[in-house]
Amino acid sequence: MATVKENLLRATELAESDSPRLDLEVLLCHLLGKSRAWLYTWPEHSLDESQQTEFDALVARRIAGEPVAHLTGSREFWSLPLKVNRSTLIPRPDTEVLVETVLSLCPQTEASVLDLGTGTGAIALALASEKKHWQITAVDTMPAAVALAEENRKLLGFHNVEILQSDWFSALADQRFDVIVSNPPYIDTQDPHLREGDVRFEPLSALVADEQGLADIRKIAADARGFLSQNGMLAVEHGWEQGKAVRKVFAEHGYTEVETRLDYAGRERITLGRYHNALP
Repeated sequence: MATVKENLLRATELAESDSPRLDLEVLLCHLLGKSRAWLYTWPEHSLDESQQTEFDALVARRIAGEPVAHLTGSREFWSLPLKVNRSTLIPRPDTEVLVETVLSLCPQTEASVLDLGTGTGAIALALASEKKHWQITAVDTMPAAVALAEENRKLLGFHNVEILQSDWFSALADQRFDVIVSNPPYIDTQDPHLREGDVRFEPLSALVADEQGLADIRKIAADARGFLSQNGMLAVEHGWEQGKAVRKVFAEHGYTEVETRLDYAGRERITLGRYHNALP
């Protein structure tokens, strides 16, 4: 059987991956129940026959393009271990910028927060981990996503988050929130990147939107006005080329203090604004 070191040398097999060595490390850690530090401490450790067979199968699935997060059933977000499956998007590092933005602009101890289209629950749970006294509602229209987010909430033990099934605001009549956040579908239906990488294995309903990817953002910006507290903040993630268009949408719907924050690659990714005319 091959050693840890020998298995990690198979990175060349993952030619289409952006991070082949890391992929193999994560898969080995998952298989062996060990840390990455352990891999480097014990490079001459040999896998037994069943482990090698299972690892070969995982590598084959990764070569076929299946996301590492689906192979391991988990993804870390904001240092939180989250379960993932094919019912939702895999949490991306750039979405942490949305969490950072909300935390930096809303330092208050208490707040009412809504996470629209929560998926795995990543944004809501990340905020809950930092703000124990915030009351956070997280919604998704897909029952499978709601079940997954609730499972993650229970596993992490956060009692200040409520997970609900709702088509955007449909189940939230008469509620008001100090902050509304969302990572909605924003990819154009004709975008060629939908046929590449991890997104091939993720639900299209969580990825694509009409009107060059802006339809859901327009709906959220319009409807959020009726659910924001006075001077409440709306913050959404969007495509890196959509910043100007999203700022225009916010302005057209009466938001002020509109600005766009950059992701870790220096691209426009998060647009936010405040709505001063909301009823108290």
